[in-house]
Amino acid sequence: MRLLRGHLPSAVRDALTIERGERVLASAPTRGGSHVVASTTALHLPAASGGFVRIPWERVDQATWKDGWLHVTETSGGAEHHVRLTEPGSVPETVRERVTATIAVTHHAKLPGGGKVRIAGRRPAGGGDVRWTFVFDAGLDPDDPGLRAQAEQILEDLRRQTGL
Repeated sequence: MRLLRGHLPSAVRDALTIERGERVLASAPTRGGSHVVASTTALHLPAASGGFVRIPWERVDQATWKDGWLHVTETSGGAEHHVRLTEPGSVPETVRERVTATIAVTHHAKLPGGGKVRIAGRRPAGGGDVRWTFVFDAGLDPDDPGLRAQAEQILEDLRRQTGL
């Protein structure tokens, strides 16, 4: 793929921090005059400070595209980002492809004490060890030690089954 960094406005290029080996795949202007930038390893969203929030693909729990808005939820802490794209171009498709590419396994399980948990194993874009996350049903306390222990037991069984 061509390096698209040169097609970004100079103010966006100057504010964007691209790591060594990271390449820009797609970008789109936002209603606020900035850009959303999708790279090989992360999604860069405009920050209120004028810079960018860098979210590695394996930390994007969910990304949806609806009515011109890109909605992104992070796995760590569940932070949400909502950005209006004025000319989305290939950004929605690139985000979908990049997030999907990180998923090694996803598993929905009933917890012995009630409720459900979604367990996801994701690999960083450049490879490496699988990172595991738990997403509990609404109303369940993810910090409850008993609940975490139940989810950890399900994860151990899943790891044995998948070899991850």
